[in-house]
Formats: sequence, C-alpha cells, structure tokens
Amino acid sequence: MSEVPAGSLADVPAGRPGLRVLGGVRVVLARVGERVYAVGDSCAHRGGPLSEGRLAGARLTCPWHGWSYDVRTGQCAFPPRGGPVASYPVRQDGDQLWVQLP
Repeated sequence: MSEVPAGSLADVPAGRPGLRVLGGVRVVLARVGERVYAVGDSCAHRGGPLSEGRLAGARLTCPWHGWSYDVRTGQCAFPPRGGPVASYPVRQDGDQLWVQLP
C-alpha cells in the first residue's frame, strides 16, 4: 500500500462528495462530521459516477439508479444485497489529508 496526498480538510466541504484522481485511481472524498472518508468513484451496479451523487450523512447515493453506499465502509446500503465499492483509509495530519491506496 502507498499513502498519497489528497489535499486539505478545507477542500472537502461537509455534505458534498469530491472527486480526486490519486495515483491513477478515481476516489471520492466525503466529509462526515470532522472525519473524511474515501471510496471508489464507480458504483457497483452499473459504474455510475458516485462523485456526482448525493451525500446525506454517511450515505452516498449514485445519480444513475439510486444505489447507496456507506462512505465509512464502502458497503452497499440499498439494495440490501448490492455489492460494495472500494474503501480506502484516510489519515489526517493537521489540515492535510492522506489516502492509502493498494
């Protein structure tokens, strides 16, 4: 695994998913409270861009067909048996964010 810089905490407003391309990987950063989480940008259903979806609390909803994911874990929240999306650990060092990629 490698840790890559992902910007600052100020660059990730609460309630709005943000796309970053880190080491060639499309990653969605989502702020829930004071924590930032990172998940893959491609919906497990049909590959919709999760970065263009709606973030409500910890739930990120795909704009194409409404599949929802918990940004803290990458697990599909709806439908119940949907597949997960990739989830990446985030480390905060002061105001700077770092994401661990495989």
